[in-house]
Amino acid sequence: MKQTTFILLVGIFLSIGFWERNASAENWPQWRGPALNGVSNETNLPVKWTTDENVVWKVALPGVSGSTPIIWRNHIFLNVAEEGNLFLWAVDKTKGAVLWKKPLGGGDEKKRKHNMSSPSPVTDGRAVYVMTGTGVLKAFDFSGKELWARDIQKEYGKFGLNWGYASSPLLFEDSLYIQVLHGMTTDDPSYVMRVDKKSGKTLWKVDRPTNAIRESPDSYTTPALLRNGKTTEIVITGGDCVTGHDIATGKELWRANGLNPQNNEFYRIVASPIIFNDIIYAPTRVKPLLALKVGGRGDITTSHLLWSTANGPDVPTPVTDGKYFYIVNDRGIMWCLDAKTGAEIYGNQRIKPAIYSGSPVLADGKIYVTNEEGLTTVVKAGPTFEVLAENPLNDYVLSSPAISDGRIFIRTSHHLYAIGSK
Repeated sequence: MKQTTFILLVGIFLSIGFWERNASAENWPQWRGPALNGVSNETNLPVKWTTDENVVWKVALPGVSGSTPIIWRNHIFLNVAEEGNLFLWAVDKTKGAVLWKKPLGGGDEKKRKHNMSSPSPVTDGRAVYVMTGTGVLKAFDFSGKELWARDIQKEYGKFGLNWGYASSPLLFEDSLYIQVLHGMTTDDPSYVMRVDKKSGKTLWKVDRPTNAIRESPDSYTTPALLRNGKTTEIVITGGDCVTGHDIATGKELWRANGLNPQNNEFYRIVASPIIFNDIIYAPTRVKPLLALKVGGRGDITTSHLLWSTANGPDVPTPVTDGKYFYIVNDRGIMWCLDAKTGAEIYGNQRIKPAIYSGSPVLADGKIYVTNEEGLTTVVKAGPTFEVLAENPLNDYVLSSPAISDGRIFIRTSHHLYAIGSK
């Protein structure tokens, strides 16, 4: 009887520990995480790993994708390309087992480095929503049941980006916000749209005109969310400018030009905008990166400009904690700037030489950035540049890390890794 009681008590304590751990664990519901800015509040994260050391599990994948793993409690969602077709996968976060695979349609094709699985899914914990580069937009519940489906290209015309569509949806409250900014291979206007997440119906769709030429209208960025007092806006970058849109109607509220000062015809934008502490950070194709004060209306090109730098990235989206602003460019050169003034804290610090397409994430006093060779460099956050570790997975990587429940999730061409203590 005593032994039975002891076993029962141990089971209760273990259960309590499990639920406490999961109750405090952060989700990673969109491609830039819980706060939409690449920052996680998780602590006690791993610093060193290999393909075997500190690997909790790994799941085999059929090929590369720029799509980041999306996490809600025990579910991980992946946009997957396989043999010309596209799928949404659900993976068990604890066991690393594939729970289900649902078709998103055919028509996958490779566009330079990426394919039509590049947009990351989004979730609110009840349903998961996924967009493909072919324009298919679908919603599923967590059991894999399809809730609704649309074909954006069939409804509104073919996407006209030079390298294929790759923007992820933004999910906020009851709606998805989707941008289609293009112009290289189409004369159709660029647009932004709001979709009801329950029904899949369009609530509004507005054109977004620019004077950008040739390839410069093309944008592979993801919309950002700006909350300023009682005002909520959607921020869009591309076509040589950054714009703010009313969340209720899509009406353009303000615009800042200056993202392509030389009117270069090949100034497409890949790195997404960031909102932090009432500042809008708008990257472009390396230079300039603009920092703008929120709250403007009309033309805010000069009136709300706080600072700019010529040392922006091209592909990786920067990350900030509001005090320091971290930039990693495509060649692995890193800058740390004062987030409010743009003053250089340190610059021209090279991490491992390689090509960097994934965006850095900031957590636990560290910056994690993975290059295309599968090496994740861990850099100490703060005013002094210090590399803490270099961790090889020896496989091709285009996507960004995701963080949840004390673990780091990294997607390579052949595996999804869960990295952390067992």
